[in-house]
Amino acid sequence: MLKKLSKSLLIAFAALSLVAVSAQADSKKGQKIIIKKLKKDCGFNGAILAAKHTQNEWKSINEQGGLNDEILKLCPKAQPLKDSYIPHVYDFLFDYAKDSGNVPSC
Repeated sequence: MLKKLSKSLLIAFAALSLVAVSAQADSKKGQKIIIKKLKKDCGFNGAILAAKHTQNEWKSINEQGGLNDEILKLCPKAQPLKDSYIPHVYDFLFDYAKDSGNVPSC
């Protein structure tokens, strides 16, 4: 019985680990979303968009739930992003903010 219990716990732990990994946001995915959904309407690429704020500013905007609003302020012709896109776009904007020292390839 103890062997069955430990085996069940191991399987449950492995399953939860996979869910946690897939739930993480991805900067590269955010870059693709920006290229596909925002670049044309903004008139500039993701590097320029990310450089509009520092990392702390992007973090604050995101924590307050205003990332979509801020993007629409910077890109008035753009459509609001889907909620599922926000974590990925935020990761990109944070990773390539003007004070990050990183330069994206878009």
